[in-house]
This record gives sequence, C-alpha cells and structure tokens, in this order.
Amino acid sequence: MNSFSFKRLWAVPLLEWVIILFLLGLSLLWTSCNDGPLRTLPIYGPTNEETKASHHVQPFSLIDQDGDTITNHTFDGKIYVADFFFTTCRSICPVMSTQMERVAEKYANNPNVLIISHSVNPEYDTPAVLKEYADMHHAVSGKWFFVTGDKKQIYDLARTSYLSIASKGDGGPDDFIHTQNFALVDKDKRIRGYYDGTDSTDVNRLLTDIDLLLQENK
Repeated sequence: MNSFSFKRLWAVPLLEWVIILFLLGLSLLWTSCNDGPLRTLPIYGPTNEETKASHHVQPFSLIDQDGDTITNHTFDGKIYVADFFFTTCRSICPVMSTQMERVAEKYANNPNVLIISHSVNPEYDTPAVLKEYADMHHAVSGKWFFVTGDKKQIYDLARTSYLSIASKGDGGPDDFIHTQNFALVDKDKRIRGYYDGTDSTDVNRLLTDIDLLLQENK
C-alpha cells in the first residue's frame, strides 16, 4: 500500500513534466521551422483614401554611371535602399556613401537587394562623373546605381515618392535639397524605413531591417 501511494505521488508530477517538455519541444521546432520575420516593419506614407492603397514610389526614368537607362522597373521584385547626394559635397555625402558601402558589401551576393543613389546636382554629375565617384566607393554596376537626369524629376522623387525631405520646391535653378536620409523600399515599392546615413548605429538598424524584409518576402 505504501509502495503504491509513493508511485502515485510521483506519477502525476512526472507526467506534467513530460507534457511540459513535449510542448516546449514543439514550440522550439515550430520556431526553427518558421521562416517569417521576428517583427513586421511599418509602411510609411499616406494611404489613398479612395482605394485604401499604400503609398508607393512613382515611375521614373534616369541615367546611371554606365550611361544606361534606369527605371522603376529595374527594381521590380527587389528590395532596395535609396538616398540623395552629390559628388562635390564635402560634408555629409562622403560619410553617407561610405556607410552605403556597408550595405553593398553585405548583400554583394544577394540579387534581391539593390541600391540607388540620386544626384541632387544632375547638371554637374554626368554619367562620367558618377562613374568616377562610383569606382571610388567600390560600387558594382547593376548592384549600386548612381543616377542623374532631369532635376525636377529627381527632386519630385525625393519629396513626393521617397518622402526623404519635407521642404517644398519646384526643382528649378534655385531649388536645392540636402538630406542624410536613407529610405528602405520593399519589393512592392513601399517605403518600410528611414535611417540616418551618417550614423553607423542607424545603418546597423538598416541592415537588420533588410534582413527582416528578406524573411518577409520568402
């Protein structure tokens, strides 16, 4: 009788531990097999009140450092980072481009991640000038695009598509923009994050968020 009571005393706790360990194992297995991101990045920009559609980067056509035409379709199905700079800048732009090198280096072998750097001084920054600047920052053609073109189009992209700067302007001769913001764009051309391109810690956050988007898009 005493032996039977002793067994019953330990049987229930042991069963509970078996159940707990079994459920824990299932939880770990589910986590390891789950390819989804640990968190979801927000979607930036105004939502269309009529269609309820999210804000998207609008169509564009520009020229890169190799003299090739680059359009919004170049980035179809790709995750990409966009910024605005000019080659003669001696303040924030060199730092930004150096930080962007980190993005290019980390995803050098990933065809799903691209970079586009728009010149805000397109009159001076011809494809030849951009090519020299791109080489200085070890940019690989087809991976990191340095683009020039119509000033008004580039300034409209900065203000109304990428929402990288809040100032107003018409893209005319007296208009000028200067921003350190990097914009992260997903495969559907929605903006998913903004980062200070002069801050290495914030660029670390960008790299983490790119990885999250890659998981989200699996």
